[in-house]
Amino acid sequence: MGGSIWLPLPLGSVALIPLRSPQEALRPTAIALGSFDGLHQGHRRVIAAVTAAAGNEAAAIPTVVSFWPHPREVLHGEARLRLDLPAEKLHLLEPLGIEQLVLVPFSRELAALSPEAFVEQVLVGQLAAQRVAVGDNFRFGAGRSGDSQALAVIGARHGIEVEVLPMLWDGEERVSSSRIRRALAAGNLAEAARLLDRPYRFGGRVVRGRGLGRELGWPTANLQVDGRKFLPQQGVYAAWVWLQGERLAGERLASPTGFLVAAVVTLLSTPLLATLARDAGAEVSGHVPRNKTQ
Repeated sequence: MGGSIWLPLPLGSVALIPLRSPQEALRPTAIALGSFDGLHQGHRRVIAAVTAAAGNEAAAIPTVVSFWPHPREVLHGEARLRLDLPAEKLHLLEPLGIEQLVLVPFSRELAALSPEAFVEQVLVGQLAAQRVAVGDNFRFGAGRSGDSQALAVIGARHGIEVEVLPMLWDGEERVSSSRIRRALAAGNLAEAARLLDRPYRFGGRVVRGRGLGRELGWPTANLQVDGRKFLPQQGVYAAWVWLQGERLAGERLASPTGFLVAAVVTLLSTPLLATLARDAGAEVSGHVPRNKTQ
């Protein structure tokens, strides 16, 4: 039932790193390459390999490069709900020393490139990569024919230093986005937070409901969450919530950009925040630091 409290960043509280297309990216680059969904401990180890070398490679911009949409959505028509949407990822990458997030549009044409062509056209031609870090399970190129070792060999031909990081293991299972999804789907927020090294969070816009909670003396807020966001198992959770806009009676820990309140989150097909009354149109972001109640 317990969990560590982490204050979610309200929108506008920090200067975000930019989200750029490959054509807009600042170059040359030092790249952490991968999907990095969830930015869990294993992902951050790959990213640290880029940012740690930034002082020695002053000209190279520490950059995370990911693909959007997920390759399996394009190639197999599978819906892939994300642990972190791009806007959320910007908040998480900035404290890690990354200076830009570049999303490479994934298409069947991109998927058809050979490993050599991918390096030449994307990493060299578009991003002027000087250094690339990947996990040792990284695959790329047509039919996933290229692996991390192939990337090192091809990169060396183009003067790119490639560092391959081993997978991070936790007990007998590796730390992975799939494992975090399983924990969330089971309502095990404590396990998800342990693997992420932070509580899980989501945000959205308050939309007008039927007003039944207010009539019963317990005002609620209906939260419209991006349909691409992975949500925990349906249930009732204790949470901390950032409310954007005017202050309401009882709110605590005020900041110039919002207020932090304790709340009860009921996760149904539409999340409900059992908290203070709120006008429709407000922005809400928050996290659920505890497992669901029984």
